[in-house]
Amino acid sequence: MFQLGKTIVSEEIIENDFVCNLKACKGACCIDGNAGAPVEDGETEILVDIYNDVRPFLRPEGIAAIEEHGAFVKGDDGEWETPLVNNSECAYVIFSEDHTAKCGIEEAYNHGAISWKKPLSCHLYPVRIREYSQFTGINYHKWHICDAACELGATLQVPIYKFVKEALVRKFGEEWYAELEQIAAVHIKS
Repeated sequence: MFQLGKTIVSEEIIENDFVCNLKACKGACCIDGNAGAPVEDGETEILVDIYNDVRPFLRPEGIAAIEEHGAFVKGDDGEWETPLVNNSECAYVIFSEDHTAKCGIEEAYNHGAISWKKPLSCHLYPVRIREYSQFTGINYHKWHICDAACELGATLQVPIYKFVKEALVRKFGEEWYAELEQIAAVHIKS
């Protein structure tokens, strides 16, 4: 771990490689698990505000879950998250013709219906952020369903921090990311 401003960063995001391999996993991270995607406090209002624009991109099951439970819910851990369909898949999940899970919010964004890409936690994955009173923890979330992503990342030689660059800049800014790159360059040489 190392400190970068008010963040504590796991060296694993520098040392490990990762590139999503949707052909292999079919978007399993959006449909497996027992909780929705984490949603930051400031994102809850966004989910409510964009719902009518995102709704045409969603499946009937997702619409039903959102209309029953809300655009976001409080999880068992007390944190905000996306609602689920059948206690499994994210309510915002849609499927491509080859049955790959995709994000309905991101689909709306890609079609110009909204200007917000998706929840930060989804954009950052496999990086997870945890807010503490004095600092923000930045960690690598290992999940067996992402083994193919680790293999592809290793083949392409793309470390996690580079794979999620856009999301890290979105959360912490360009200057923070530039410092992370400098730390990574030194860390890799040692």
